[in-house]
Amino acid sequence: MLGKAWAVSDDYSLESDLNDTKNLVKNILASRGIVGDDAVDIFLHPSIKEYMPDPYVLKDMDKATQVIADSICNGEKIAIYGDYDVDGITSTAVFVKYLRSIGVDVSWHLPTREGEGYGLNIAAVEQIAKSGVSLMITVDCGISGNAEVDKAKELGLKVVVTDHHSPDAVLPNADAVVNPKRVDDTSGLSFLAGVGVAFLTLVSLNRELKNRHFFDENKPQINLLNYMDFVALGTICDTMPLIGLNRAFVATGLKVMGLRQNLGLRTLMDLAGIKTPSVYAAGFAIGPRLNAAGRLDSASPALELLLTDNPLIANDLANQLHHMNQERIDIQNSIMIDAAEIADKCCKDGKCSLFVCGDNWHGGVMGIIAGRLKDKYNLPTCVATRGDGIINGSGRSIPEIDLGKIIHEALSLGILSEGGGHAAAAGFTLNADREKDFCEFLEKSVNEQLGGIKPNPEIFVDAQIDAGSADMKLVEKLSDLAPFGQCNPEPTLVLRGAVLKFATVMGNGAHLRGVVRCSNGNQLSFVGFNLVGTPVGDFLLDDANTNTTIMMLGKLKENEYNGRVSAQFTLEDIAL
Repeated sequence: MLGKAWAVSDDYSLESDLNDTKNLVKNILASRGIVGDDAVDIFLHPSIKEYMPDPYVLKDMDKATQVIADSICNGEKIAIYGDYDVDGITSTAVFVKYLRSIGVDVSWHLPTREGEGYGLNIAAVEQIAKSGVSLMITVDCGISGNAEVDKAKELGLKVVVTDHHSPDAVLPNADAVVNPKRVDDTSGLSFLAGVGVAFLTLVSLNRELKNRHFFDENKPQINLLNYMDFVALGTICDTMPLIGLNRAFVATGLKVMGLRQNLGLRTLMDLAGIKTPSVYAAGFAIGPRLNAAGRLDSASPALELLLTDNPLIANDLANQLHHMNQERIDIQNSIMIDAAEIADKCCKDGKCSLFVCGDNWHGGVMGIIAGRLKDKYNLPTCVATRGDGIINGSGRSIPEIDLGKIIHEALSLGILSEGGGHAAAAGFTLNADREKDFCEFLEKSVNEQLGGIKPNPEIFVDAQIDAGSADMKLVEKLSDLAPFGQCNPEPTLVLRGAVLKFATVMGNGAHLRGVVRCSNGNQLSFVGFNLVGTPVGDFLLDDANTNTTIMMLGKLKENEYNGRVSAQFTLEDIAL
């Protein structure tokens, strides 16, 4: 009813028994390419032990390990240079906490989004060198910092780059460059987040220090698994694929998060009302609060929160991030109104891509707005702010388009002055007089990747079942597939045989809730977010449609209310 096609896997039979949920999990895994008892067992029980490779499979990991270990054993001062998003913050936190715990003199630097921008910058490198640092380690950045690395070397610094962003043709002239996206890297770990690369570097370093007999009764060995909550958080918030090692990282990390060992995370979770850690809680409650600092000003409060052992400081920082996040939401909503108008005009012109730019918009929310517009229009979207002759922006893409590739090509052609990212997300900078050139290049490149065929929005359906089978037993079965995320989405179900009993508006007026009667006589509650004002909302809220049989598309979840747990359907679309 919302105009999106409901698509099913080629391996799924629409003739399946609607009441047969016994093999539902197995069938969903098969439709996702996971077949065979061993593969299914590993997927359902992800463990780091099962997936963890020798870190030396990463190109230059051996060099990086030796350089860092030498600095530690020589008592040298080390600086960690990170990034202002959650991946960069957690990458920095993992390294700093580890080095501090083994007695290393370590400092850190996170660039400001507005003042310094993404990645390394000369001024910060010079300041690090002046502070007596001998070794600079970059995390979640540095792969495009050729000039800055050259400057660091000129100033006498040793440099180890750890990153996961796509590299340029020429790598930085560092002592070691660890990045699974290097063209000469054969590790097969290109799906790792920056924090994943940083963690593997620590695994390798920890092993090397152990071999050098660094640890003793005064310097006990460190249990790296205690840092898995940070690794999971960075992996989730950077929307990395939850496959292989990442799946094990997140599954283990959520368990560690549940132990509430880190004071800062525990304080932030309490403030956000999170009782049980989940991918959703990490991505939509914890992550946005940590990100808010870097979006509005400096990411330092977020990092300090993860590093502090002082309850009073933790409480102050958590509240600061909470209020910053609300401010970010207000700014975002204000800009979104203007951005949506520009996007509507672009769509009416029949374009394959969206480029939305406004004067003096707050740069910290460009990526969020790009993501919202991308979801709404099913088009790769770049949103940018224009000021002082410079345009800075962020882009989000659909599965069919490699946006990172487009940004890198525009950079190599001189259309952009800075840029980088992944297939699904990217950032960029250009002179305002090149705006038209970039718009035309973006549209041309997207059209070429699409082969001239505009993608039709689809919702992938994992299974269809009788609405009467949608109960807590099924919720528990489906939970075996968790953790859910990129490349392992929460199963989308179609419920058949549901009879609408009632629906009503809830919340701020944008959402609705209701109840359907199932074929077995049971009732199932549902909620629908942002459906008011859509064809689905109009239909469900019309009393004339009470007792109409509908097909419901969405997710089956556990709902807890007043201590009572029940199955609830999160509605996304309906059909008659």
